[in-house]
Parts: sequence; C-alpha cells; structure tokens
Amino acid sequence: MSLALVQDLCLSFGGKVVFNHASFSIGPKDRVGLVGANGTGKSSLLRLLVGLQVPDDGSIRFSRQARVGYLPQELGEVGPERLVDSVLHAVPGRRELGARLRSTEEALSQATMEAEQIELSQELADRHQELDHFDELYGRHRAEAILLGLGFRVQDFSNPASSLSGGWRMRAALAGLLLQDPELLLLDEPTNHLDLPTLTWFEHFLRKSRKAMIIVSHDPEFLDRQIDRVIALGTEGLRTFRGNYTQFKAQRAEELERLRAEVEIQQARRAEMEAFIARFGAKASKARQARSRARMLEREQLIEIRQERGPMTFQFPPCSKSVRDVVVLRKISKSYGEVRVFEGLDARVERGERIAIVGPNGAGKTTLLRLLAGAAAPDVGEVVLGENVQLGYYAQHQADELNPTATILEEVRQVAPDKSDRELRSILGAFLFSSEAVDRRVGVLSGGEKARVALAKLLCAPCNLLLMDEPTNHLDLDSSEALIDALEGFDGTLLFVSHNRSFLNRLGSVVWEVKNRGAVRHPGNLDDYLYHLQQEVVGLEPAAVSGEKKSVGSLSSSSRGRRRAEAEARNERSAKVRPIQREIEEMESRIAELEAQQKEHEAVLADPALYLDFDKAKEVMESHRLNRAKLESLYERWEDRQKALAEL
Repeated sequence: MSLALVQDLCLSFGGKVVFNHASFSIGPKDRVGLVGANGTGKSSLLRLLVGLQVPDDGSIRFSRQARVGYLPQELGEVGPERLVDSVLHAVPGRRELGARLRSTEEALSQATMEAEQIELSQELADRHQELDHFDELYGRHRAEAILLGLGFRVQDFSNPASSLSGGWRMRAALAGLLLQDPELLLLDEPTNHLDLPTLTWFEHFLRKSRKAMIIVSHDPEFLDRQIDRVIALGTEGLRTFRGNYTQFKAQRAEELERLRAEVEIQQARRAEMEAFIARFGAKASKARQARSRARMLEREQLIEIRQERGPMTFQFPPCSKSVRDVVVLRKISKSYGEVRVFEGLDARVERGERIAIVGPNGAGKTTLLRLLAGAAAPDVGEVVLGENVQLGYYAQHQADELNPTATILEEVRQVAPDKSDRELRSILGAFLFSSEAVDRRVGVLSGGEKARVALAKLLCAPCNLLLMDEPTNHLDLDSSEALIDALEGFDGTLLFVSHNRSFLNRLGSVVWEVKNRGAVRHPGNLDDYLYHLQQEVVGLEPAAVSGEKKSVGSLSSSSRGRRRAEAEARNERSAKVRPIQREIEEMESRIAELEAQQKEHEAVLADPALYLDFDKAKEVMESHRLNRAKLESLYERWEDRQKALAEL
C-alpha cells in the first residue's frame, strides 16, 4: 500500500514546464533521494507534496491519517516563546488539548447540578488521558533529548526562540519536525547548518527512523548512508531508480552507454538502408525492396539521447608561487562582547596545504577564516601574510551579498575590469550561464545560481591562498562535485569550512579542530581525524600531563608502556564516569517511581466517581500536577548528566 500517490502531475512557471504528467508513489518505509540540477523542480515538488503549492493539473493523494512534515531551506519569522515550547508547539494539537482541558476544569468548578458535574467529570478524565497519551508520544522529555542531540544546551531551553541565529533557528525547526515523527518526512538540504558532531547525531537519528522520507542534499555521502531509492528530475522528466546515490550514478552511466551503443547501431543500419535506396531505387529489379526499406525508415522510431544540462566544467588558473609560510597567526585573541572565541592562538599555514577547519557551531570556524582574510581584526596579536600571497575569500553568505540590481555580467566585471566581455562570458559559460543568461539581474536568480556567480567572481581574481566558508551551500550535487574536481587541481593553498563529508574527505590533507579558544592540528582528511577521535576514546592516545596532545608515535614504544598508558587512561576515565553513572541510576529509579505514581493517578482521574468528592479529586489532581513538575525537573537533570557522560 502506498503512503503517497502522485498521478499526472503538471506544473509550469511562465513558459517553463517543470513537471509534465509526472507520476510516482512513496511507500510507508521508502527512503528517497530527490536529485537533479538547480531549477529542475526539487523544492517545488516538496512544496507540492506538503500543500504549499498547487499543481496546474494532476493529483496528490495520501493514505488515511498520514501526516507530512516539511523542513524548507529558508524559514519564516519565529515567535517570542521559549525554545523548548516552540518545539513542543510544533506538534499539531498540543495547544488545543491544553485549552480544552482548562475549559473543562473551569466548567466543572462552576457546575452546580449533579448530572452536569458527572458529565463534566467524565469529560475531564478523558481530557487528562488524551493529554497524558500526547505527552507520552510528544512530551518535553523527548523534545529536550532531540534538542540536546542537535547541539543545544540545557540552559538554552528557556531562551526565546527569536533570539537564535539563522542556523540555530533551522535546528530548532528541525527539532520540532523530528518530535512530530510524521509518516512522511520532507527534508530540503537539512545538513546546511549542522556541524560534524550534530550531523553524526542527525544521521544516526534518521537511520533509526522507520518512517518514509524524501531528502534533497548536495552531500553524496550523506545520501548514500540514508536512501535506498532515487527520484531523478531532468530533461527526460521524472524517473525513479533503486539504490543509493552512487548506485544511481552507476545505473545512469550504464544506461547512457547502452543508449549510445544503440544509437550507433541504429545509425549504421539506417545509413546502410539509405545507401541501398539511393543505389537501387531507380532499378526495376530492386525498386520494390528500396521502397520497402524507405517505408521502414519512415516508421522507425529514432533512439534519442536527451541532452542533460552539463555540470560546471572549470578549473582554477595556475597561480604564482608564494613563500613557504603563507600565513602566520601570533598570539591571536578575539572576543565578541563577553564571549571569548580565541585566546593566545598560534598557528602557521604552509604553502600547498589543504586545511579543513572543523569544530562545533559557535567554536569560531568562520571567525578564524575572517581573521585570516582580514575581514575581522584580532583584539590582540597579529595575522601576517607571507610575501607574494594573493588572497581569495568565499564567505558563507557571499551569494546573498551580490548586488541584486546588477546583471550577472556587471557583477563579475567588478572584480575583473581588465578582462574583455568575451573572456567574462567564457568564464560564466563554464558556470552554466548562457550568452543570454548573463544579462539577467542578480535579484531574480535562485540560491544555486547566485552561488555560481559568487564562484565565478572568485575565479576571475587570481589567488594562491583560497579561503572558503561552506562553498557547497545551495549548489546541486553535480555542481558540488565539479567544484571539488576544480579545487583538486588548484595548485595554491586552501583553507575551508564545510559540513559536506565528500568535500572534507577529498580535499583535506590537514584538519584544524577549533575548540577551547584555540585550534588543534591533525594530519590527514576527515576520516583520519574521526579515526583519531575514536582512538582517543578507547585510550590509545591519552593526553599528556601538560595538556598537550601526543601523537601515536610519541607513546611508549614498548608493549608494557603502552598497556600501562591505556590502563591509566581507562582508570582516569572510570573515576570520572562512575559517579555520573550512579547519579543517573538514582535519577532513573526515582523517575520510574514517579511515573508509576502518575499511572495510578491517571487511573483514578479516569474514574468519574472521583469527582463526586471534590476535596479528594482536588488532592489527586494536585498530586498529579506536583509529580509532573518533579518529573520535568528530573528529566532536565537526567539529560544534563547524560550529556556530561557522553562528553567523557
């Protein structure tokens, strides 16, 4: 049985046809990756499914009581309520249940007739049961666990949601969506604002889910781990493929290869028949055969390979050679108000390094790039660029800072006034802007198109030190991979921040981990860095007494010394872990007691006879309310101690 059934879907914008009688179905446990170039209709399809857009024709039907949850790329305004309340209220029906309960309680307190009191008592019992069942599924305990997994702190729960930055607002919206646990989850670039720890938690959460989902993402590794089916949008319309993204690419390549072979065979056969017709068409003995072949040619359907929009195909020009020490940071300190981001940071970037900057959101990754680029000044210390260093900087929101009234050509010409229009048009053509498109205004472009304009501007200005902050945001999968290909051929020095694992793994040769107001250097790419963290967890790389990290090679070379170091590390961890584990066990025991009492209260509250004795009813209701408050407090403390345990 299908969860969703789409039939003969049609949608056009102006003269552009997005969907032409497209049909597909979604099963109850399907995990679908929605792929296609920018502008092929991925976001539009999600909006159609959630009902925010109306198709020109066709139908979208869902199975009875199926709920759809949607995370868009961009959020609207956020209300003033507390963060945890905004997540709880994301679940439809909570406000209404609370309002009906209060209304029934008020009516019962004012009722004077016995029959009315009995009727309202039964209604109040039903309301309590509804609310308790609702809280069991979508309660504060689960909401807070999701918020913690997405990187929020316990102290953030009571802050107004409106005080959050854009990235954290997106996480709050994602928390509300995950709390709803809808039958069909629609996610449009959900990883754009997630750091590595949160992304790991989010991936684990999705993998555990047994609900259907449709995901749009520019990270192929993320898709490979999450999906088992692909819906591809392109010039051939909407098509479906079994398997993950890598398997889809292989199937598509095999299909194109087979089509090319079939086209060659068909063309060779047609050429042979046309030659026969030309040679023997006028001969009486062969004229009949020639006419027969001519009719066959007319009736034959030509095998067609529809031309997909090609990916970006560009490369960075050769750059001049810089000195060995490209950038040196000396005793850097930087604060924003009372928040100290860096303190006494010393670092060095050497020629040819490809440094991936990682760390939790708020640790200072973007600030570090801004300091290196000169877009921000340190409070203390200095950033020294080496001789002959030519700097290129792609900021995280650079695409949003383009001049909306300028044409694409005018915007790019600003950074390359010495280049001819022909040269600029050639560069823009590599970024998929046709000769007519370069005269479009920047303000009418999509997010992906603006990102390509910003990248084109970067290519026009020569540099041998390239700083990039989340460059794959808003790019489709093909464009992201084309950017990686181009950067692999860049012969300068590269520092970048990205949440895209493919980007991190293919380009990084060194990882800078930003934490504790500094940066720790790790050799290798992202996988090497994650392996290093795992080794630390199991005690193979214990920290030195001085607080400096030891490499694997600096451990004792003897087996006995290594085992002693491992044992000491385990003992040290156990000494910290055991008290927290005992505290958690005690809290869990107390939570179990209170939850058992709550079930007893609920059974009593469900009995209409209770409300004949108003004093007793009031006592039970008050006890139920106090227990709920105690449970909420215990849940908060339990989450806090669980987080502390996870950090250890």
